[in-house]
Amino acid sequence: QVQLVESGGGLVQAGGSLRLSCAVSGRTDRSYTVGWFRQSPGKEREFVAAITSSGGSTYYADSVKGRFTISRDKAKNTVYLEMNSLKSEDTGVYYCAARESSWSRAYYSKGDYDYWGQGTQVTVSS
Repeated sequence: QVQLVESGGGLVQAGGSLRLSCAVSGRTDRSYTVGWFRQSPGKEREFVAAITSSGGSTYYADSVKGRFTISRDKAKNTVYLEMNSLKSEDTGVYYCAARESSWSRAYYSKGDYDYWGQGTQVTVSS
């Protein structure tokens, strides 16, 4: 089992940047794909980005491609989401999630993930 803790959210103006962090603890000896999801009021939780356990493959939602970058520091057991050129529609609670996997494939559905953090609020003002 793993525990996930997000940090780095906040209020930023449109066009600005934020970096979110997801600290992974617990059974870090296993291989995990880690994903970021977000949820706005009245909307379903949606996929944002994911990275495989090796860090060799990354996947993005079309809405963030070219603006967001997911990466991981295995020594620190931390996954990052660098968000640039933020738009008001990026506002929401951002969650990181993990599932045990050593495959180089994407997992886009929230049902594919077994472990979740508590979320961090990102607000983009226009």
